[in-house]
Amino acid sequence: MRPKILFSLFTPVSKLTGIGPRLTGLIEKLAGPNIIDLAWHLPVGLVKRHQVAALIPGLVDQNIVVVLRIDQHMPSRNRRTPYRIHCMVGNEPLTLVFFNGREEYLRRQLPEGGMRKISGKLEDYNGSYQITHPDHIVKPDETDSIPMFEPVYRLTAGLTNQTFIKAAKQFLPTLPDLPEWNDKTLLAREKWAGWKESLREAHAPKEDADFERDTPARARLAYDELLANQLALELVRRSMKRKPGRPLVGDGKIRQKILNALPFTLTNAQMKALKEIEADIEGPHRMLRLLQGDVGSGKTVVALLAMAQAVEAGAQATIMAPTEILARQHFNAIEPLASKAGLTCLLITGRLKGKKRDAVLEKLASGTVDLVIGTHALFQEDIAFHDLGLAIIDEQHRFGVHQRLALSAKGRKENGGVDVLVMTATPIPRTLALTAYGDMDVSIIDEKPPGRKPVDTRAIDLDRLDDVAQGLKRKLDAGERIYWVCPLVEESLVLDVAAAEERFRHLQQLYGDQVGLIHGRLKPEVKDETMQRFMTGEISILVATTVIEVGVDVPEATVMIIEHAERFGLAQLHQLRGRVGRGGLPGTCLLIYASPLGETQKARLGILRETEDGFRIAEEDLRLRGAGELLGTRQSGLPEFRLADLQAHSRLLAIARDDARLILEKDEKLTSPRGEALRTLLYLFERDSAIRYLTSG
Repeated sequence: MRPKILFSLFTPVSKLTGIGPRLTGLIEKLAGPNIIDLAWHLPVGLVKRHQVAALIPGLVDQNIVVVLRIDQHMPSRNRRTPYRIHCMVGNEPLTLVFFNGREEYLRRQLPEGGMRKISGKLEDYNGSYQITHPDHIVKPDETDSIPMFEPVYRLTAGLTNQTFIKAAKQFLPTLPDLPEWNDKTLLAREKWAGWKESLREAHAPKEDADFERDTPARARLAYDELLANQLALELVRRSMKRKPGRPLVGDGKIRQKILNALPFTLTNAQMKALKEIEADIEGPHRMLRLLQGDVGSGKTVVALLAMAQAVEAGAQATIMAPTEILARQHFNAIEPLASKAGLTCLLITGRLKGKKRDAVLEKLASGTVDLVIGTHALFQEDIAFHDLGLAIIDEQHRFGVHQRLALSAKGRKENGGVDVLVMTATPIPRTLALTAYGDMDVSIIDEKPPGRKPVDTRAIDLDRLDDVAQGLKRKLDAGERIYWVCPLVEESLVLDVAAAEERFRHLQQLYGDQVGLIHGRLKPEVKDETMQRFMTGEISILVATTVIEVGVDVPEATVMIIEHAERFGLAQLHQLRGRVGRGGLPGTCLLIYASPLGETQKARLGILRETEDGFRIAEEDLRLRGAGELLGTRQSGLPEFRLADLQAHSRLLAIARDDARLILEKDEKLTSPRGEALRTLLYLFERDSAIRYLTSG
């Protein structure tokens, strides 16, 4: 139950005076439904006003407060011309301009012959002074009614800044006195005030410097949000750790057969990751581990060896991929090695239908199958394992946490929980890993297999596109294969497809049947068939939108051409580049850009040419683009932060992480006075679900 002290913060915004149904709907869309959402909706700018007695050219484009005499109303006779009111400030004329002004209202507010004090931005219009839509109109004796400093809030169509100012004036004085959940030494060291004071200060900026992320008020609020996030994740993690797992201890014989069948030896980084995973699988608690490895670092082999350990211990193992192409590819890579070690391996995708499907499901349930590779189809209710011990999820950020739990629930209850290993080829900066995957232990493969040559990366102006297209002939004659990735056209799938189709036709004129096309609107089976033809060499140039980005492996592919590379994120460009040069032949990546480039775009392409270190690239991408865009917040399971900025507050995140762990070491159930205050914090940031982990074993 939410503590009583927070009830007022979770009342609907519609309870505030002056906020009717129309405004409620708009505020809800922009900030959220409750008072607390308005509290977190901090100002983004500041209006500073100057009280002036006379108009001079130096005041143009400034926000002024001035007393004037109203001379004459000039109502507009049609919608296109504005309503004008001629006034005098001393001996200087000033026109007030209103678009769609209502005459009755304006005559009441600004009566001819009367005096008023107004505020607004002074403009020079054809040599005359004017103010368009003054933001305050009061009687001259109302001295303090126009503030000299006024916060500016992020708005949406139909909402005015005054709506937010009026709302803030109502809820800020009524904020409850919440118990202090932060450590006293931290508060003193960072010079932070209490929660209530910090929130009020953040809503009342006086200087441009008050918007800096590290001002005490904003930093304090950001830290509160990060601490709630880290505490919630740590509670989930501990709850998972407490859940009895099932020690899967094998004799190593199947793993040895797989190692003997490999045409290479494992790198030190692969060995280290494997040891960490093996220890988890053998341990008494459930494994929940993230395996991060850059493109081509050899995660699949590590995954296969982990699966082999589960089978040695008498259980089944599964690997789930986000697309059918990827699932097939895992199957093609794993099945030959698995069969050499005497393991049976099955592929389950949405395309498996009818009697074939029934036969496969029967094998799965009876336990005659050791390894299962599949897509989302594995979630279907009628899919039952005989005894699932290990679930591996590839490219986790394409799946939600609920799906992760749904798959792990397919194990036998009496055997304890299913061990879960999550793999990603998207190198994740540490700050993001802490917030998106903070409930997991992390293993990193940060070393490329020996013999892998760097990909030659070049940036080329769009003007030379035809030369690039003509120059592919040499590569085709040598039996090499080429990806040609078409631009992201804003957020429109239709335009993306049009761009890809146009490039496909252009290349077809040059190279005929050697060219294939894949895009997001094709049926999955058509995509798979084209991909298959590219893999087998029936076609040598694959024109594609970004559907090929993650995981696809064609050893003969040596050239990656990315059109309008300036529209892609760094991590995405790095992923695409990782598709070539994997079969021993040197790879080339051509980044085709439209000039002129902005500073961020230049920096992005420059970093790609400098380094192939995915982790450095990911850190730079976070710096240039921000967290939500980097993983695609909507699908990443990444919490949406209202007050914290992962780039600016990475120092605070590290402190919050350590603090959360320390707190739970000392006070696992949060029953001390500080523990009780921290429960309030979790409810305040709506991390209520974490509270359940305090009460559940």
